[in-house]
Amino acid sequence: MKYDPARQSEPAPVDSQDVQGLADGLARLLRVEEIDTDLYRGPRNPGGKGRVFGGQVVGQALMAASGSVDGDRSIHSLHAYFMRAGDENFPIIYRVERDFDGGSFSTRRIIAMQKGQPILNMAASFQRTEEGLSHADSMPDVPGPDSLKSEAELAEEQRESLPAGFYQMVTRPRPIELRPVGPWSPGNPSKLEPVRHIWFRVRGDLGNDPLLHRAALAYASDMALLGTSMQPHAVSWVSPGLQSASLDHAVWFHGPVRMDEWLLYATDSPWAGAGRGYNRGRLFTQDGKLVASTAQEGLIRIRKK
Repeated sequence: MKYDPARQSEPAPVDSQDVQGLADGLARLLRVEEIDTDLYRGPRNPGGKGRVFGGQVVGQALMAASGSVDGDRSIHSLHAYFMRAGDENFPIIYRVERDFDGGSFSTRRIIAMQKGQPILNMAASFQRTEEGLSHADSMPDVPGPDSLKSEAELAEEQRESLPAGFYQMVTRPRPIELRPVGPWSPGNPSKLEPVRHIWFRVRGDLGNDPLLHRAALAYASDMALLGTSMQPHAVSWVSPGLQSASLDHAVWFHGPVRMDEWLLYATDSPWAGAGRGYNRGRLFTQDGKLVASTAQEGLIRIRKK
């Protein structure tokens, strides 16, 4: 599901000085409760209203699946399909199916459910750590995060052009801080190439659990992706008549990651058509290491009046 500020919720606002509280709140949101063998309950987002953010469902599903896998294996890929919008008024139940455990790999299927109906299906694969042939893309040459303004600062400057709900969502304290590289003007979008770069990180210390950092990456990877396919058409999340939603989402984890340190999300959209937009993403550490890749196809439809 898309990063849609008009219809989806983020963790409840906290005092702007309580940065560590933002990280702790995200950790609580992603951790799931085991209620029976291979059955888990994901916590509701405190203060959340409307539709559940898709990254939350993916992150919680990953945490649930990991509970059934030996500790010497870590997630290397996940592929999710969104079927129904989640409702913030209800918890989410995750059922894990143990499809395969081999010498090196384990695969799991996860069904996320609300009110007896599936809202997401996800497949996840885990691998025992090993060495192998190695190469990787180089990080794009872009300005670092310290020289850029955050989305909240940009929204403050452009307040007059932004819908009130979008402005409030972007400017309130959130656990993921985003700093766009290049133009950011959702209230007055212009035609741009389908390429985008944005730095993000968890605000505060997320601790040292590698799984939690990977789940937080899965959570955040649903934020700045689908919008890339809108750029050539001069539309944004707040454009009148725009209907958008993520249809599927995939993440490949290439190595250890810390989500409380800056990552560059380099995205592009090689195709859009038939009411859908296809997007790809690569995540780099500040020193240029490629740590994850993503892909997503989403609905981008202009509704006729």
